[in-house]
Amino acid sequence: MPTATETTTATPPATAPAAPWLAELAGSPLPTRRQEDWRFTALDPLTAIAPRLAPSEGGSGWGQPQLPAGVERLEGAAAEEQWLRLLQASGGGEQWPVALNRAAAQRAAEPLLALRVRGVVTEPLLLSLAASAAGGLRPAQLLLVLEPGASLELLQVITDDQEQPSQGPAALSVVTAVQLGGGARLKAGCLALGEAQACLLAHWAVLQEPASELELSSAMGGWGLARFEPRIVQSQGAASTRLRGLQVCNGRQIADTHSAVRFDGPDGQLDQLHKVLADGQGRSVFNGAVKVPQVAQRTNAAQLSRSLLLSDRARVDTKPELEIVADDVKCAHGATVSRLRQEELFYLQSRGIAASQAATLLKRAFCEEVLRDLPAAAAGWNPLERLLAEA
Repeated sequence: MPTATETTTATPPATAPAAPWLAELAGSPLPTRRQEDWRFTALDPLTAIAPRLAPSEGGSGWGQPQLPAGVERLEGAAAEEQWLRLLQASGGGEQWPVALNRAAAQRAAEPLLALRVRGVVTEPLLLSLAASAAGGLRPAQLLLVLEPGASLELLQVITDDQEQPSQGPAALSVVTAVQLGGGARLKAGCLALGEAQACLLAHWAVLQEPASELELSSAMGGWGLARFEPRIVQSQGAASTRLRGLQVCNGRQIADTHSAVRFDGPDGQLDQLHKVLADGQGRSVFNGAVKVPQVAQRTNAAQLSRSLLLSDRARVDTKPELEIVADDVKCAHGATVSRLRQEELFYLQSRGIAASQAATLLKRAFCEEVLRDLPAAAAGWNPLERLLAEA
């Protein structure tokens, strides 16, 4: 078994079948295994979707959300320009999933949902999005601007369409851009529960000003292919970033996370934990990049990847990265890939708990360390039960 800080290696999967319509839509060829960020990611589930766009009903992928007091809409070209600036500032503007999202939203006439937050918002903001039961690709875009000193709790719920039976493979492309003003605080959760015929490409671009606080937690499972890309930049340092991620994959599902955190000033903080449950022939990929340039003195960054293999055929490829130029920092990273611990199973069984129940208890504890950081509103979707059903 790989030990802490090791990276698993193996022959990359075969290149996915060609999908000319996706390449034409994005304006560039599909990623291949020759690109490091896509080396272990098979795109077969994505290329299997029907060559059509699936615009949402009502003119917006996010529907008509109820906005709590302190949250207001932004309209016009200025909002779109700010959304693009945040993508460029985070380094995500040239990423293939972002290019696909922009082109699909433009062609499907899906408007950007742009929101501004003022003051301390006491009620949570809930945004929900569902894949099309008819199949095809559905795009959605979100801009969130927190003014200095503002505070908000946000929950994104991304699902397959449970009200109608699936008529074919579907995909969701979601791009979220966030501006955190000085002293602003955002507690955000992304709960994504899909099914094997659906794919999810989710990208977050966050720019933090000094004294701002970001807590971003994600939990994903059930998707044929789920790719999560959070990119965070502390524009002048002196901010706090806390990332929590949980991905569950089974069958032939692929769960893929590529995070990037950059400190452009001193005294920044990062606390990142990424967890994976891989069962069946499920495959998980994690690549976490942390950049600490010369200007980012006194940075304190910690990154940990922990994965559980529940099957002999499941696979995890994990690669935490630290790129440090500054000389006055506290930075650490690590990665573990293991199975359920036999001594813990034995202890529970010695207390009269059946073997299957003991394994379930250990898996619940493993997941809850991340799930408890989701906004409280996530409990209504029973994430733990649905995710464990996948494993």
